[in-house]
Amino acid sequence: MDYQVIICFETHVELKTRTKLFCPCPVQFDAPPNTHICPVCTGQPGALPVLNKKAVEFSVLTGFALNCRVNQCSRFARKNYFYPDLPKGYQISQYELPFCEDGYLEIIGDDGRPYPVGIKRVHLEEDAGKLVHSSSSNGESEYSLVDYNRSSVPLLEIVTDHERNPLHSLSEARAYLDKLKQTLIYLGASDCSMEKGQLRCDVNVSLRPKGSRDFGNRTEIKNMASFKAIMDALAYEIQRQAECLDSGETIFQETRLFDETKGVTQPMRSKEDAPDYRYFPDPDLLEVELEDGFIQEIKGRLPELPDQKARRLAEVYNIPEKDIRVLTKDKEVSDYFDSCAPLCGDTRRLARWIVRELFRLLNESSCTLG
Repeated sequence: MDYQVIICFETHVELKTRTKLFCPCPVQFDAPPNTHICPVCTGQPGALPVLNKKAVEFSVLTGFALNCRVNQCSRFARKNYFYPDLPKGYQISQYELPFCEDGYLEIIGDDGRPYPVGIKRVHLEEDAGKLVHSSSSNGESEYSLVDYNRSSVPLLEIVTDHERNPLHSLSEARAYLDKLKQTLIYLGASDCSMEKGQLRCDVNVSLRPKGSRDFGNRTEIKNMASFKAIMDALAYEIQRQAECLDSGETIFQETRLFDETKGVTQPMRSKEDAPDYRYFPDPDLLEVELEDGFIQEIKGRLPELPDQKARRLAEVYNIPEKDIRVLTKDKEVSDYFDSCAPLCGDTRRLARWIVRELFRLLNESSCTLG
């Protein structure tokens, strides 16, 4: 049977703030374990959270970049679950009233035409700590250690919509991730380094017979450390689900882990729904009321985004499309071109020199423009 694939992402982005979301502890990736912690981010009794304004600004800015509706009233909730890296026994997140909803991010679909991937919500939450396992292979660790330096670092969760223009293929999924990362870097909201845990993805995938309007049971795949791992996990999981359905088996709603060593997804636990987390408004945090002036001021900070820059380079400098794609892929490269263009009489030649000669020289010397 032919199946239609439904792919949705829950992308967690570490925001580029100096301090954590609810306390003044500094955010530093390479600090020694458990050195940037305090009673607030480790959940000590009586410690009260104070919201980081810069994280709110980044949330609203990202919402505008993703064509979302910005909610003037927003609320933080407690998401209750137990895990060793969650010192309070709950995570401060958002549920009923996120900062931003109902947006889209335009990519080029498999048919070669623009495709607006639906963004269901953009909400702000605190990160958990980091578990360090004694083995890189799932199920083989003899022990795990916990570093709480990352606890309460501000995370922006960006959730795609499984009903409104979801992703249907590996190529569209990769295009979405590339475009989202590019957009966030252009905004200055995050460096999006997956090696540092600044961009992490949970992937939901389900299959349904082509032509059907009903959704199949979905599985969620967690803990993938690279775009390659995400693509490999998706390819395996799509094939696994198709084989199960072809043989008459039932796909269970569950959370799975991807073992990069073996190249397979493995069951972790049954998939939770919202009622399992017993969300309720956080009594230590007031509702956030965003004034019109604040919202408009943030909207005015929107920089030139990748698609806008590409159109400008094509209109002003008449640069070929293939060169524009390379120039705008990396913000530092596009900024370098913009700084050189006023000094150059032949901007098409400048673009070709950057794309071909400069990149070749940088590759040979293992350097970057940054």
